[in-house]
Amino acid sequence: MEVILAIVIGVLGGSGVWLVLRPRTWQVTMGLALLSYAVNLFIFSMGSLLLAREPIVQPTLAANLQNYTDPLPQALVLTAIVIGFATTALFLVVMLASRGLSGTDHVDGREHGA
Repeated sequence: MEVILAIVIGVLGGSGVWLVLRPRTWQVTMGLALLSYAVNLFIFSMGSLLLAREPIVQPTLAANLQNYTDPLPQALVLTAIVIGFATTALFLVVMLASRGLSGTDHVDGREHGA
């Protein structure tokens, strides 16, 4: 399970970096989204990858990390998802305004290789 998650995080992170370095704004937006997914998965995996563990303290079990999962990474990822949606929406609005003003969707405002 840990190896699969590490591979997924690596592929998402690598793809995100590659897309961020592309010249078009839509590719940059998708790259930032993939990078945020990779970071969210990494933070979520830090909370321990355990199946059939209680997230809330039960009176019959000892309060240690052997019996429970850590809820803090889950809360951090949930907050990061909400902030990621807001920043993506803002970036899309800025991207559409820039496209309307400059007439191109390139990051630096000019066509390359044309």
